[in-house]
Amino acid sequence: MFPSIPATASRVLLPTTAAVSRPAMAAATAASATPPPSQQPAPKAVRVVVKGRVQGVFFRDWTVETARALGLAGWVRNRRDGTVEALLSGDPAKVDEMISRRLPVGPPAAAVTAVLPSPADPLDPSEGFQRKPTA
Repeated sequence: MFPSIPATASRVLLPTTAAVSRPAMAAATAASATPPPSQQPAPKAVRVVVKGRVQGVFFRDWTVETARALGLAGWVRNRRDGTVEALLSGDPAKVDEMISRRLPVGPPAAAVTAVLPSPADPLDPSEGFQRKPTA
């Protein structure tokens, strides 16, 4: 009934790799596919002065809403010279997005002619983003 194996033949037993290695391979693949815990980048802070038609056009409130949506800390205020000043602090990519993509456009009624950034000291994120009185 069973095929006979000659006594002189060597017997080699191979492990069943499919049953043993699939779960191990799946675990190894999942571990290697999962990126290492990312370290949060050091916060970046920038003080900006925004020039153009930026007062009386909802610019400060728009800045507060936009900065909060991006998770930034800081403040915004009108200045007596007709510009708007803001301090933006938080994730570097979000600060850069605010400076390069959001502020140059502003709210619909604004006409921004310049966004002038300068370095600043980062704020504690728990401070949130606020509107300050005119300076």
